[in-house]
Amino acid sequence: MALSTGSKRIKTAVFISGIGSNLKSLIKFSKLKISPISIELIVSNNPKSKGLNFGKIYKIRKKIFDFKKQALTEKEILIYLKKKKINLICLAGFMKILSKKFIQNFDGKILNIHPSLLPKYKGLNTHERAIINKDKHSGCTVHFVNSKLDSGKIINQKKVRINKNDTSSTLAKKILVQEHKLYPKAILKIFSL
Repeated sequence: MALSTGSKRIKTAVFISGIGSNLKSLIKFSKLKISPISIELIVSNNPKSKGLNFGKIYKIRKKIFDFKKQALTEKEILIYLKKKKINLICLAGFMKILSKKFIQNFDGKILNIHPSLLPKYKGLNTHERAIINKDKHSGCTVHFVNSKLDSGKIINQKKVRINKNDTSSTLAKKILVQEHKLYPKAILKIFSL
């Protein structure tokens, strides 16, 4: 989907569960002339998510969904996304696994950013696992979401060196800096194909 400067931006929803630092970097990116996206909606499963504050700051609609009854909740989200004409979902620290049915029923694209060099270390505790295994590098990956956890087609990756004195939290900080750069690059890459 090539984007000319005159074309309309892709209406995007960002799904978060926590502090929302990737959300913030995506919002800043969406304000740039070169950006193909416009962030219309912030979705969270956590009413205490600090990232929801960016909705207030940047005047973006936010919606909190309770995932206790996941099938029902996902149906509600899909209806809402359709109503808002959302064509792209960016998962940014969203700590719920979307069902195969949700992924198949969403018409647009779903992207995720993961704090490891996939296919290594799918799932949680990626930094601890990289350190325990004495890896020389870790990093982050942006990929398309499919029905298998962290297994969709990789869009791009960034390597980060692991130093001898790195802990999981120092490594997490280093990787997060790269995540903020990598996600916008991935979006530019897929929409200029």
